[in-house]
Amino acid sequence: MTFFESLLALLLGGILLLQVSRRFCLPYPALLAAAGVGLAFVPGAPQIRIDPALALPLFIAPALLDAAFDFPAGVVWRLWRPLFALAVVAVLLTAAVVAWIGWAFAGLPIAAAVALGAIVAPPDAAASMAVLNSVSMPRRTLAVLKGESLLNDATALLLFTAAVAVQQHGGIDGTIALELGLEAPGGIALGVGLAWLYRRIVRFVAGTLGGNLLEFVNTFWVWIIAEKLHLSAVLCVVAFAMTIARTAALRQPPRVRLHSYAVWETVVFLLNVLAFLLMGMQVRIIVGRMPAARLEHALGIAGLVILGVILVRLVWVIGYNRVAKRVRLLRGDYEPATLAQGVLVGWCGMRGLLTVATAFALPGDFPERDVIVLTAFAVVLATLVVQGATVIPLIRLLKLSDTEDLDRELASARTALAEAATGSLDGEPGDEAEHLRYAYRLEHAAVADPPSPEPLERRRALGLRAITAERKRLEALRATHEVGPDTYQVLQEELDFRALALTSDDERQIEAN
Repeated sequence: MTFFESLLALLLGGILLLQVSRRFCLPYPALLAAAGVGLAFVPGAPQIRIDPALALPLFIAPALLDAAFDFPAGVVWRLWRPLFALAVVAVLLTAAVVAWIGWAFAGLPIAAAVALGAIVAPPDAAASMAVLNSVSMPRRTLAVLKGESLLNDATALLLFTAAVAVQQHGGIDGTIALELGLEAPGGIALGVGLAWLYRRIVRFVAGTLGGNLLEFVNTFWVWIIAEKLHLSAVLCVVAFAMTIARTAALRQPPRVRLHSYAVWETVVFLLNVLAFLLMGMQVRIIVGRMPAARLEHALGIAGLVILGVILVRLVWVIGYNRVAKRVRLLRGDYEPATLAQGVLVGWCGMRGLLTVATAFALPGDFPERDVIVLTAFAVVLATLVVQGATVIPLIRLLKLSDTEDLDRELASARTALAEAATGSLDGEPGDEAEHLRYAYRLEHAAVADPPSPEPLERRRALGLRAITAERKRLEALRATHEVGPDTYQVLQEELDFRALALTSDDERQIEAN
């Protein structure tokens, strides 16, 4: 089979496995990774190798931008205490424990052991959400898990980059220290600057398929430019996405946003599927190079690392929450998290795409690369299977499944939006305006789907004006943290569909250039 044929067969198998995952409520990353392992040992199965330099920009950059775009910077600031505890302290603690295991039991050089710790330390919110989407969760818990994934990627990759640089350089000197010191602030500054430039360029291709392509090309270039300048590519992409998102809600036409969201969701999901399948297929290559005794030793190391990453997170999260309950400084103005919430967040430590892609990104001549990659794969597979399969029963056991937070927040925000819309129509005469006011009064009373008034053109003009007022009010609610990211996204999509229904057929078309 040619490479293209092999890739098509791989994707077809992935689609079938996704249906199995959905039907039996299994975490799809674990199923795909396990299938990749099984496929790798089928006689005659193709071997698809991954270029280490390609792994991080290809698999991580789009997923990271997609997640950061939907996660406002204000939420990071509001939840900085638990996010710092999870995304920085927990990652560093886990990396330290794993590095000790690698150094003491696998005989890895210190820098290589730290690289292993950085690879397996960060949990992946996408892996967690793949499991948690089937149940209702407290909004704050979900926000913390999503925010953690953005920031712990940066912590882990900064540590990974430093470890690889020190290992390949043979030590640390002034030049390396200066580069590492500038990585984080330089990456953030570069991301903001590139976002400013992008906003001035993108208006020339807005509303076209070329504009959608530019979004992806630009994402990869943002990552590559940061890497070429030896800055944090993760923080650069996150800063870029959050800066763009601050004004996109009011500037971007609804049809463009809906189309863009659909494309991004599909492509990011496709990359996730490919990454987990390809990760499994690398096992055959690695195992084939290892003598039996060395393989047995490597699997023993992997078992120790798996225990380490699970226990360190559990102990740290539960311990931090118990201390924060007594020390207000550690929790801010929020009510202290319950023991049940601490247990759940501690158990939601599934490793996923970042661990897979970072393991791929190790240079080919890195010390004990096969042992590190095999260990990383074992951690991903074990955490997805063990924790992923038990997290939903754990939620039910802890009685944390809850829809009241979202329902209450949605009801309050919808009332505010309806008031903003009717206020924008004050003083407008005619049956058309009255019909719209009546429709919004119905929404205020929790009755949806207003009837379509006539004449059509006047209805369009007044309706789009009202929706613009709602958008401004929704942005104000987000700015004052009265709505969270999940509520914001639900309401924004509702407004987009309403606006799309009010536009003409020509305006709904996506141009091909």
